[in-house]
Amino acid sequence: METSRQVPPDRTGLVAMDALHEAGIWAALALQAGPPWLEQFWVYLTSHFDPKSIYTFCFPLAHGLDAQVGLMVLWIGLVAEWLNVVLKWFLFGERPYWWIHESGLFSREELEKFPLRQFPVTCETGPGSPSGHCMIPGAALWPLVTALTAKVARSTRSRMLRLIPLFAYTLFLVAMGLSRIFVLAHFPHQVVTGILAGSALGWGLQRCPPNFRVFRFFVAVAVVLMLSALALHSLATAAGIDLDWSLRLASAWCSDPTWLRPDTRPFASLCRVVGSALGLALAAETPPHHRDEEQLLDGRLRVASTALALLALQLVHRLPRPSDTAALYRHMVVHYAAGPFLVVSILPRFVIALRSFLEPPQAPPSTN
Repeated sequence: METSRQVPPDRTGLVAMDALHEAGIWAALALQAGPPWLEQFWVYLTSHFDPKSIYTFCFPLAHGLDAQVGLMVLWIGLVAEWLNVVLKWFLFGERPYWWIHESGLFSREELEKFPLRQFPVTCETGPGSPSGHCMIPGAALWPLVTALTAKVARSTRSRMLRLIPLFAYTLFLVAMGLSRIFVLAHFPHQVVTGILAGSALGWGLQRCPPNFRVFRFFVAVAVVLMLSALALHSLATAAGIDLDWSLRLASAWCSDPTWLRPDTRPFASLCRVVGSALGLALAAETPPHHRDEEQLLDGRLRVASTALALLALQLVHRLPRPSDTAALYRHMVVHYAAGPFLVVSILPRFVIALRSFLEPPQAPPSTN
């Protein structure tokens, strides 16, 4: 690549950002030049531990370890996803797979020499900054990290052992960031911003947990988050700001149109947020009885309930999806509302009832 290049007249004010983006392209090239097994790892990581996994995997798993921690994981995750959508709308972050073509900094010959590859997880349709794959898990997993750190601290005085949860959390976010750079979904500065914003948000929200037994609060949260996002979008559109610009660029430069998934659009994220908030409302309206909570202290019941919750959520989210966009959004709201309701209210009761059926209480011994 040439060291000096003529900058198009309409981009003279973006020289610094262009240099940052160009450095990101070189980082992606270096990662894609790695061994094939590492390529499989990056693709697996970014596809299986995306923001949706907070709702379908991390939340039920954390809830099985500790109910309050699990609810905080879900609560912080949905707030982080809403904030991530709003930030992406107004930060106008580019994505590498379209920027390299749209920037005007590279000739056709240079582009042909770049061995950059796209993957089925590359073609995200929303803006790129900050990285949701880094910001949302970075926020949502913070309560789990602090809970595990406290649990380890009660068992050992070793400072090294107490740092293991924080080290694993940091290692996961760094690996996630590298995977996003590898698949050309983000630039390095976007993943760094996402990690820092997510960690700060998780730390701050953990200090003020809501009352998870107030039905009206979570209904109000769902309504406020949706209406505020719609209002921001409408105001920006009225002001002449095109918030859907990224959809057109994604469609133009994705190498395979079948990789353009509707569930990567900003409004799909909002549907996850609203559905999860409504699910917390349903769970608040039908909390487990005190007697049920005492029975769930039994390790076997907790393991069974957690395993069943993980299986149920995977089945729910594998149901066929409608092809119509509006129907898909309604479908997502219902599915994500079902998650907390199943995990918190329905499945624990089912497991307790099943044990009572399989292991009926023994009659007291006769005194005769």
